[in-house]
Amino acid sequence: MNKPKVVLTHWVHPETIELLRQKTEVIVNPGKGTLSREALLEKMKDADAMMAFMPDCVDEAFLQACPRLKVIGAALKGYDNFDVAACTRHKVWLTIAPDLLTVPTAELAVGLMLAITRNMLEGDRHIRSGQFAGWRPELYGTGLFGRTAGIVGMGRVGRAVAERLKGFGMNLLYTDQVALSADEENRLGLQHTDFHTLLKDSDMVIPLLPLTAETCHLFDGQVLSEMKRGAYLVNVCRGSVVDEMAVVEALDNGQLAGYAADVFEMEDWIRASRRRHIPEKLLANTAQTFFTPHLGSAVRDVRMAIERYCANSILQALAGEIPDGHVNDIAG
Repeated sequence: MNKPKVVLTHWVHPETIELLRQKTEVIVNPGKGTLSREALLEKMKDADAMMAFMPDCVDEAFLQACPRLKVIGAALKGYDNFDVAACTRHKVWLTIAPDLLTVPTAELAVGLMLAITRNMLEGDRHIRSGQFAGWRPELYGTGLFGRTAGIVGMGRVGRAVAERLKGFGMNLLYTDQVALSADEENRLGLQHTDFHTLLKDSDMVIPLLPLTAETCHLFDGQVLSEMKRGAYLVNVCRGSVVDEMAVVEALDNGQLAGYAADVFEMEDWIRASRRRHIPEKLLANTAQTFFTPHLGSAVRDVRMAIERYCANSILQALAGEIPDGHVNDIAG
């Protein structure tokens, strides 16, 4: 009896491959790059399962080209690049890793806040230039203690960010459609408020939202103009939640003091109208920006745990079980 075929769209650790090989035929991507859609579909035409990653985009046309597909185990938390309704119509399970990315993403958010407010990139470049001759009164930044951080969206990552920022002695505001309990607010040192008040009162704003039709370009020129003048914006959720060209203008006119991001509009493949490149003016502004290449979950043991979770979800689905981490329901 032939084993079910699993395609791994990106490089994974050897331990993950061995786990899957016990019960499946595994087709790997030997490189660290992303396969073209055509190359991936060639591998997927007779595949029973796929382990997918952030650069992958699954839509109706993709699913039509994969008639044997039963499950997509996505090694991620935000699944806006995957058409859930189409997966359900085609009787394909879509699973994610719902909580394993929470802590590393929260840690990176705090790291970006420190980097942009304390001029770490400029300081590093100054040291490496060979011009550093000892302490001088320069590169003064903004501390976190006593400042107000506004968190937009209070899911798992929002709570994890709040837990960490509380230790810095920050005043913490948040907005969400569903407020936390009073006990949880007290534990985290949070105060619930409306979106516009949060913008007006926060020295640093951290959106932690999924990408939807409602949140796409939520932080546009109008919203940025409502922020406290000279505030900072830190984005670790989805690039397209922020209008990057509006950020360019807000940095130029002093409305924003700085912008730090781990995510970018060009990554949101599901958006046909997305920007294909990070704006050159944003990249050139090294004094007011700090960027990382989507490192939110780039912690070795975390990535291995995510891969194991996805592999087990795939094996569960192929065995006829309801897989862990599923975001749709095809059992009925």
